[in-house]
Amino acid sequence: MRLHHSDGQTIHVAYCTNVHPGEDVDTIIGQLDRFALPVRRHLGADVLGLGLWLSAPVARTLAGDPSATDRLRGELDSRGLEVVTLNGFPYRGFQDEVVKHRVYHPDWTERARLDYTVDLTEVLARLLPDDAARGSISTLPLGWRHPWFGDRQALAAEQFARLADHLHVLRERTGREIRVGVEPEPGCVIETTSDLVERMSGWDTDVLGVCLDLCHLAVGFEDAEVAVPRLAAAGRRVVKAQVSAGLHLEHPADPAARLALAAFDEDRFLHQVRAPGDTARPGESGELGELGERGERGPLRARDDLGDALGGIRPLDPAPGGVEQPWRVHFHVPLGQAPEAPLAATTDDLRASLAVLVGGERALTDHLEVETYTWSVVPEAHRPTDDAALARSIAGELAWLRDTLIDLGLKEPA
Repeated sequence: MRLHHSDGQTIHVAYCTNVHPGEDVDTIIGQLDRFALPVRRHLGADVLGLGLWLSAPVARTLAGDPSATDRLRGELDSRGLEVVTLNGFPYRGFQDEVVKHRVYHPDWTERARLDYTVDLTEVLARLLPDDAARGSISTLPLGWRHPWFGDRQALAAEQFARLADHLHVLRERTGREIRVGVEPEPGCVIETTSDLVERMSGWDTDVLGVCLDLCHLAVGFEDAEVAVPRLAAAGRRVVKAQVSAGLHLEHPADPAARLALAAFDEDRFLHQVRAPGDTARPGESGELGELGERGERGPLRARDDLGDALGGIRPLDPAPGGVEQPWRVHFHVPLGQAPEAPLAATTDDLRASLAVLVGGERALTDHLEVETYTWSVVPEAHRPTDDAALARSIAGELAWLRDTLIDLGLKEPA
């Protein structure tokens, strides 16, 4: 979908296709009819945006065969679909039975990560609609937090310097502007916006920015009114925002609340947990422990997965020092479908973040992507049962976002 901001910018709204498994071009084209076209029709939209996820083998195939990319562009155009953004975080196999920490490999110390991202830039330059101002690609926040020593940071910096050089050459060669956004995520080398400012200090600010996942922001107890100006002061553009909400548990000491939360503990994806509290950061050996990352409310306590927090070797104390503290969980909750009490979603934080990003006199990003990749693992009572149900669910999320953006002052095309 496209909406218009009062500052004249076109705001592109898409849903991310990493919710669908697909490791070859024909499968991806088949998904356009199975899911994307029904979603567009449910919304009554003239154009539907896709935040396309291409696995590394698919990206390599398309980058090496421009005619295949042009074919994909034609398939999109004929269905009223467009692509201005790619999700370059998962490398491959994102809907495998078990993903967990595998999603962080290869990391930014490895040439394979650079090659994959370069392939994506070549593909996106050909997929971009002619009237799109720019394209964006999201990527992982360097890697998982351990082991990460100075030599790994230096290797990542070298890789990103090569990527920036390529993006500048690509712009000269094709006339298309592509920016790459690093996506802070709990547990990673870059967990917070403060980490991003520090870790990317001195890196190219023209083509290297941030992908701000609004679930991750809320799980880290970061406030967009603080985080976004922090990024701007460092010259880091929000090249893309992923519109997502996490789980919030106000009373983690309540047995009924913990039982309800346990229904979200599953084997496919990692669901990091954060809670306020003054603790020390663990060493780099990889043991479970408190991260001590500083959110806007102070140092945070942490576990790397929901099962670890609820009943691992060192369960997360719900009331350190006798004072109960809320938990937030990295589980992308479907938009507009808050979990039943005593659980909640970080929807209020999400709305506040959108107000900062696109609710002011000037839009601070023009790419918004709904990224609810968890439809296959939400509690069974809320899980779509077939393709048609999944398409309706995705359309419902996009309709919720469209209405929220209109409430913030954005306009639908005349």
